[in-house]
Amino acid sequence: MDLSNLRPAEGSKQSDNFRRGRGHGSGNGKTAGKGHKGQKARSGAPRPGFEGGQMPLYRRIPKRGFTNRNTKEIVGINVSVLERFESGATVDVEALMEAGIVKNPRDGVKILGNGELTKKLTVQANAFSASAKEKIEALGGTAEVI
Repeated sequence: MDLSNLRPAEGSKQSDNFRRGRGHGSGNGKTAGKGHKGQKARSGAPRPGFEGGQMPLYRRIPKRGFTNRNTKEIVGINVSVLERFESGATVDVEALMEAGIVKNPRDGVKILGNGELTKKLTVQANAFSASAKEKIEALGGTAEVI
């Protein structure tokens, strides 16, 4: 998927190539699809979301907090999950994805210390908790930060 093959969703885009106000035979003559009189039939109709001077919905709803643009979404994996791998294996993000443990690594993978580990593994991840690093290295394995 890249910019050259992006397309709008099927049925979301309608053709706008017919000419309005060109007589009855066109199917869009006389009032040109605007109905009879009223504010919306005239030029300068109000913008979308305008509620006739009433306080609009987007201003009535309370606003709180903000979204930090620089935040990172890190996926946490417990040490107990690493038991699936055989002893002496190298466990990295690709291996975790192949095993179905991680579906989408997002901004990184952190190994957490919950559970027990009984195998010597070489684990490569973006981050480790102190207890996870301790458990991996206690069995002779290595915890490498990518």
